[in-house]
Amino acid sequence: MEYLHTMVRVTDLEASLDFYCNKLGLVEIARYDNEAGRFTLVFLCATGDVDKAKANRSPSIELTYNWDPEAYTGGRNFGHMAFEVEDIYALCQKLIDGGVTLNRPPRDGRMAFVRSPDGISFELLQKGSAQPVAEPWASLPNIGVW
Repeated sequence: MEYLHTMVRVTDLEASLDFYCNKLGLVEIARYDNEAGRFTLVFLCATGDVDKAKANRSPSIELTYNWDPEAYTGGRNFGHMAFEVEDIYALCQKLIDGGVTLNRPPRDGRMAFVRSPDGISFELLQKGSAQPVAEPWASLPNIGVW
């Protein structure tokens, strides 16, 4: 398993970038605008981690800006921590066997979400290409929020 990033939702992207980059000193290493999903993702890292982060070898902070205003309550502004895993199906089965609820099963062979006992959301991403879509994963519903 490899730690990838921590996601934080922001309500004002420019003010957030001013804080994280101009004041805190982080560096923007990637940006992704998704018109269909109506959101922007901005990935930041510490200055000493720029080369490693660009090669996906250093954890980063993902700022998520949803274009449509939304009130974030219940800690919803803190999104999730993400880990890249060798075998998403095997890890998800291990989690289920351990009594963990899959909030978003890996129906696509690529991504799943679970929550810690304290409600912290964790994104699990298949390393490399997605696994072939397979049962029972393809038919499992979302449970709760992720």
